[in-house]
Amino acid sequence: MELKQFKYFVSIVESGSLGKAANKLDVGTSALSQQITKLEDELSTRLLQRTPLGVTATPAGLAFYKQAQLVLRHTQYAVEAAHSSRLTGHVSVGFSPSIASVLGVPFMQLMMERYPDIKVHLVESLSGNLANLVNLRQLDIAIVFTNDVPEQWAIQPLLKEHMYLMLNPELLRQYGLESCLEEKVIEYEKVQALPLILPSPGHGLRKFLAQKIDLSNIVYEVDGLHLLMNCVSHGNVATIQPGSAHFHHLREYLCLLKIIKPNLDRINYLISLAEDEISPASLAAKAAIKSCIKDLIYAGLWPSAELLDF
Repeated sequence: MELKQFKYFVSIVESGSLGKAANKLDVGTSALSQQITKLEDELSTRLLQRTPLGVTATPAGLAFYKQAQLVLRHTQYAVEAAHSSRLTGHVSVGFSPSIASVLGVPFMQLMMERYPDIKVHLVESLSGNLANLVNLRQLDIAIVFTNDVPEQWAIQPLLKEHMYLMLNPELLRQYGLESCLEEKVIEYEKVQALPLILPSPGHGLRKFLAQKIDLSNIVYEVDGLHLLMNCVSHGNVATIQPGSAHFHHLREYLCLLKIIKPNLDRINYLISLAEDEISPASLAAKAAIKSCIKDLIYAGLWPSAELLDF
């Protein structure tokens, strides 16, 4: 038995006509009739009597009509209670620049849709800074690239991001590496011949790469991601970044090659203080982040990312 059958039946009794009820409900008369027949079959009793003047309720139909009215009234009360009890409060969330470029807008849109009464403060900063801000309780939630956090914190692996070489295709031709453009991959041994621009040693990405590969070919250091990527697009240098740093406005200038031998994959973690310490608004934001990530990866809008099991 479905709620719409209650609604259809009440409307028919009050209208005294299938046609009038169908117009009021904006459904087809045949569809309306099918639902009532289905309802009568389920109850094993006749609820409506068709006459030349229209439709009237049988004694069983009248009894059902009174209870159906109550069901619909209580349903409306439930809807009103849900609206009046919507989550409220504040939540502060931190994303790195590369994560914000992919996740920032979809996350904000989903929060506006699901939780319009929650005020969101979104901070874009380096991964290490975000962890410090959580520790100082200036952020409720953040996505970071290390699991080296206090034991009492809540931490959850979200996704794995592949690292890519990004550069102007002309630079590849200068070093005789144009064949990599067709293969869309490059071995790290070949990367070592290219001049690199990367963040300074205190940056999370630099620390991650330094643990995996030799970085003796760095010629410039820039800590701001947007400035760094603009330098790559206008200069004779390459960089190593997650695919999320391959901004739309740079794609006509820069190619993206997956680095292999070794593969460079970085895990993104969702962190917060212990969940019994954070607010319902923060818990809602964490759920929204995970929902957004799944949607983006399943839709192919984050092709450099691999979803982890959460």
